Amino acid sequence: MWTDVKKISSANEHVFKYVFEKSNAVAESVLYKYPTFEVRTVICCSTMSGCPVGCRFCGAGDNFVRSLNADEIFSQPKKLLEETQVKVEDINRLQIMFMSMGEPLLNMRELAKACKMLHAAYPKAKLLISTSAPSGGNYALCNKISQEIDQIGLQFSVHESTDDARQKLIPSDTLSLKEMAERGYEWSVMTNRKPFFNYCVHENNNTDADADRLLSLFQPEIWNATISVICERDEYVAAANERQKELAATFMEKMLRRGFDTRMFDPAGQDDIGGGCGQLWFVQDWMKKHPNLTKPSLGFDLPKVHTPQTGAS
Repeated sequence: MWTDVKKISSANEHVFKYVFEKSNAVAESVLYKYPTFEVRTVICCSTMSGCPVGCRFCGAGDNFVRSLNADEIFSQPKKLLEETQVKVEDINRLQIMFMSMGEPLLNMRELAKACKMLHAAYPKAKLLISTSAPSGGNYALCNKISQEIDQIGLQFSVHESTDDARQKLIPSDTLSLKEMAERGYEWSVMTNRKPFFNYCVHENNNTDADADRLLSLFQPEIWNATISVICERDEYVAAANERQKELAATFMEKMLRRGFDTRMFDPAGQDDIGGGCGQLWFVQDWMKKHPNLTKPSLGFDLPKVHTPQTGAS
């Protein structure tokens, strides 16, 4: 399957990065324990090698190699679960998230197969599809597989409260915020479950006006909110600092006051091994070494986007 799998440990004992390599592809997965594997295990895995979407805050935002097939997707959480040295049936909460690298809805046929394989192997595992909402995404198949497997969740990477601000982050053709809200409502009706929207807070999108705009689009009776601590696409900047956590926590309070069921995502290990989404330093190195296999994304020639200290994720 893969010719080489590297494990990269963090100073934080609760997170590990795995880089999967073969002659024509590279993938990354991240393994978390909260606080032990038995209590809660979270896996973030790749659906593509590189990504064509071109998000300006993501370390995979400049180059695309190819989509991964179902076996390549399935093999990532399978390997990481073996690495825990814990019986899967002894894990109280197991979450497998398709949010490390690649746009899931642009590889939905293979991802749907992988979801069926994962659900058969690990029926208690929660499977979360996280999408940037590409206009050409296979939403019909996403809805269908989500109806078939009740453990599948859906999350939209919203990140900004206006379309203009979001367009600067994601230069490819994506749904508008209103269209995302409509797609999420459709998914909710079909599955009888709440979708999530993910919002990365920085110093330019954390006001009451931002929260009110989100409330007007994503009603709390339909949506859950994920408030994320921002990550950084470059290795030389440590993203996990108290100021960023404070910004996220303060905005989370705003969303709670507006009635949202809200959670915060603060990815461990983001400052030394790239624990969070968009922290793909090892993949960036692989891309440089295999220029014949990579194709530039839509964002290749555009400047990287940063907040005053870091970029969003």
